[in-house]
Amino acid sequence: MKGNILVVSGPSGSGKSSLMKEVFKEVKNSYFSISTTTREIREGEVDGINYHFVSKEEFEQDINAGYFLEWAKVHDNYYGTSLKPVLKELHEGKLVIFDIDVQGHKIAQEKFGNLITSVFITTPDQKSLKQRLINRGTDTQESIKKRLDNAVSEMTRMREYDYLLINDDFNTTLHDLISIAYASKKKMALVDAGEFISTWASTE
Repeated sequence: MKGNILVVSGPSGSGKSSLMKEVFKEVKNSYFSISTTTREIREGEVDGINYHFVSKEEFEQDINAGYFLEWAKVHDNYYGTSLKPVLKELHEGKLVIFDIDVQGHKIAQEKFGNLITSVFITTPDQKSLKQRLINRGTDTQESIKKRLDNAVSEMTRMREYDYLLINDDFNTTLHDLISIAYASKKKMALVDAGEFISTWASTE
């Protein structure tokens, strides 16, 4: 066995971040990949825990140096995943959990192929997503409109994912996501079948 990757995507406000925090607590030998961003830090967030917060200049320098697994520009800000810690954790056989958008998922899929199991998380409908964005109180009306427009675009890409979870009930969705995380570690693509069969057949 070697490490593998669980990619979780979905519209902003769908609850995926809260779900992944619980999955990380439950699934041992896992690593939660922390994204780097140029957006402003929000109240209650901590640099190095929620995100690595950097300037646009620094982010663009790292893009040119090839230091990102994937990156995208969303809502006029950069978001990306540093490559170095990901490779280290995969080498150690860990489940690496990614919170990345649909653009990032496509790039990661091209780089890591069968190591990835992907999940798209969304709300039951657009109305409930809008209400969640309003309720969390961190976005302006203009920002909410941008996020809803972006959500519509993201929804058209959901067929590219292995699983779809409708986050209508948090505990039910969490149970399903944890089950997918455990199952992802048992994928046939992660097993050296030839070596296993040879060992299996030679043992009486």
